[in-house]
Amino acid sequence: MSEDRTEQDAPVYQLPVPGCWEQHPNLASYRGRGVYRKSIHTSQKTSLRFVFKGVSHTADVSFDGIPVAHHYNAYTAFAAIVKDVDPGDHVLKVEVDNGFHEGSSLHVHNDYYTYGGLIRPVSVEEIGDAFIDRIEFEPRRNDTGWEADIRLHLCSITDTDQEFRVTGSVAGQSLDFGLVQLPAGQSLSVSHSMAFSGVEAWSHENPALYNLEVQLEDPDGGVIDDLIERVGFRVISTSNGKIQVNGKDVVLKGFNRHEDHGSVGASFSLNLMVQDLDLMADMGCNSVRTSHYPNDERFLDLCDERGFYVWEENHARGLTLEQMRNPNFIQQCEDVNREMVTQHYNHPSIIIWAILNECASHTEEGRVHYQRQLEQIRSLDGSRPLTFASHHRERELCFDLADIVSFNLYPGWYGPEDAGELCDKARGWADAAGGLGKPMIMSEFGADAVYGYRMPSRVKGTEERQADIIDENLTAYQSRHFISGMFIWQFCDCRVTEEKVGPLWRVTTQNIKGVVDMYRRPKLAYEVVKRHFGDK
Repeated sequence: MSEDRTEQDAPVYQLPVPGCWEQHPNLASYRGRGVYRKSIHTSQKTSLRFVFKGVSHTADVSFDGIPVAHHYNAYTAFAAIVKDVDPGDHVLKVEVDNGFHEGSSLHVHNDYYTYGGLIRPVSVEEIGDAFIDRIEFEPRRNDTGWEADIRLHLCSITDTDQEFRVTGSVAGQSLDFGLVQLPAGQSLSVSHSMAFSGVEAWSHENPALYNLEVQLEDPDGGVIDDLIERVGFRVISTSNGKIQVNGKDVVLKGFNRHEDHGSVGASFSLNLMVQDLDLMADMGCNSVRTSHYPNDERFLDLCDERGFYVWEENHARGLTLEQMRNPNFIQQCEDVNREMVTQHYNHPSIIIWAILNECASHTEEGRVHYQRQLEQIRSLDGSRPLTFASHHRERELCFDLADIVSFNLYPGWYGPEDAGELCDKARGWADAAGGLGKPMIMSEFGADAVYGYRMPSRVKGTEERQADIIDENLTAYQSRHFISGMFIWQFCDCRVTEEKVGPLWRVTTQNIKGVVDMYRRPKLAYEVVKRHFGDK
């Protein structure tokens, strides 16, 4: 696994999938290229669909030496289809690159770590001549109850036209899309609208979920393919300067969370995901921001089950205007936006889409990118409000483009400003910059603390100083009626890159603003958050 060696000369390891290659002692800080191989045996002629949930960050997939897929970005899924596979033994090969170079505009030296490898699960499916690619479920309320638009996306991999019947069920009611003519080798979308009675609305207090089951049947009634999604009935709105879930004003109380753990890096097991939500729930949180990339779908499944509201954002953090001029930036952002929205469309927990954290939204050139991306996401999903987190204060130029205005401000840490006074100023900046009447979220605030470093002097870096600063911030924000959400930076300490020593370089190569450390050991601020969020 080295860029200056041929593939034949490179060392060979047995690595778990999913997993980060940094968990191997010889690869703890390796950045570059690696090759994964998997032997596959088929007993009959078939077609295979491989689904990669997350490869960090660039993947080139081949099957028996023939390229079948290329994908960029660690945090969204992609699929590779291999048709007409003969019986026998085969080799699946995935070439992975987590290097920083001009070909990567989003994975760059940053204040978090780009791990390497197949960091999320991989699945393999046997498919027929057609399959159900995905389902989109969009609920809405009317005066008498609930309705929903259900869109089904079908794919053909054969050379002949086909006819199918599409049926299914949701919330105890039958679905029938009727006969569908699927052209040879093409994709097709079909829609069905229906009303529902007796269903429960999904919310933080009552996270009611229903199975949406769809079958693709041949003319004789045989099932060719099926797909099951979990869905919830809920609508999101923004009016009167507030955020509403099912018409009820909500205030988001939560954390920014990186997918990073001292034991497993970015490759989480289900029990570690559950632990994170258990800890956040214990502190009284009702929401989480997926800073700064789309999260593992299993974590989103847990948020659906437990009623956590989710702000999910695309993968672009802290990019300067010069970095946004990378020739790959527009396409790579467009791809991750599309994949994020289409892949996570049905999670009722996701109530906000967001883009471009702390990028060049204070420039006219940057504004073009913000407008393009927000319009793209609205075209993919018009049911959720949009936002972005800004740190440009009164210089911000893009608040008129978003539905919610969001600020990353660190009073008490990067300067002596009073949290309440700065918050009031931010409201004024937003109102003057096109955000008048829009909900406002304090999307980042917090302070460093080295786990276990405690001093009566409460100097910077101590757990005491972090607890004081978070206490002051939460006291100020919870007393202001115009605040619709607050996300503490951050839930857990995380690893950062160190290859490019400069403003982002941190002692211990960690961002230590977590209220728990990388191994989830609570700092003093944990109880402060619990007092604020748990009692209100």
